[in-house]
Amino acid sequence: MGRIGDGDIHAAFVEFRAKESDKCLSAQCIYCQSVRAKNTSRQRSHLLECPAYLNAMKEHNPDNPILHEAVNGAQSQHTPAKTPKKRDLDTMMNTGFQGTTSSAPHSFPIPKPNLERDFQMSVQLNPKISVGPGIWGQRNWVSFISGHWNGRWGKGTVVPGGQDSQLIAPDLSTHIDATYLLQTHDHPPAFIAVKMDGWRVGPREILEKLEDPAHIDEIDPKTYSFRVYVHMETGDTRYLHLNTGMWIASGVRRGTEGLFIIVP
Repeated sequence: MGRIGDGDIHAAFVEFRAKESDKCLSAQCIYCQSVRAKNTSRQRSHLLECPAYLNAMKEHNPDNPILHEAVNGAQSQHTPAKTPKKRDLDTMMNTGFQGTTSSAPHSFPIPKPNLERDFQMSVQLNPKISVGPGIWGQRNWVSFISGHWNGRWGKGTVVPGGQDSQLIAPDLSTHIDATYLLQTHDHPPAFIAVKMDGWRVGPREILEKLEDPAHIDEIDPKTYSFRVYVHMETGDTRYLHLNTGMWIASGVRRGTEGLFIIVP
């Protein structure tokens, strides 16, 4: 494991100016809400001791370099190599896929897929509107009030007016079909159209509580699965790389808020 990059550190903080007269920015940890002056070294030191951040990394990103340093100490910069089992995944990725053609055997090196936190997002939601039962199930309509996001390639706000057309199956599994717009903090800002498609599933009694505002905050996110695919589109030349990217996201509900961790 190599040197910790600034991107891993900055992705865990939201930067802001506490007062208009302040010359320096402040940084708030999105995991424990602690605020400090923007300073990469101090932010890194905070993450090494932030229980909320470390617990989140253990669950969602166990290969996170900050988590490894917190657990193993600064001297451990590499994960010990493990002896691969015969033809396990690591072996196949390192040696290639062994195949044959009609003429001769050959080997294809296959890149090993990795999941790394790319950005996170928080969205404030309006109360759902019931469209009524349709031929595929109960249809609900949820609109976005506002929100904010930050990550390795930028940060900004969620433009008001996004929408999620939900389809509720008989077992209360919910299909998510959301479309919304991100605005970056650049000058001038860029606008990025986002499409989310996926499912929220789990035991019926848990899904019933997710629909009840009085109980939604009591629910352990580990008791249900909220996973979506994410696609983005923009014509801004500064962010053209997003047009060909693919992301998956893990989400939770908290009150009127939807929270997402998104990885490429």
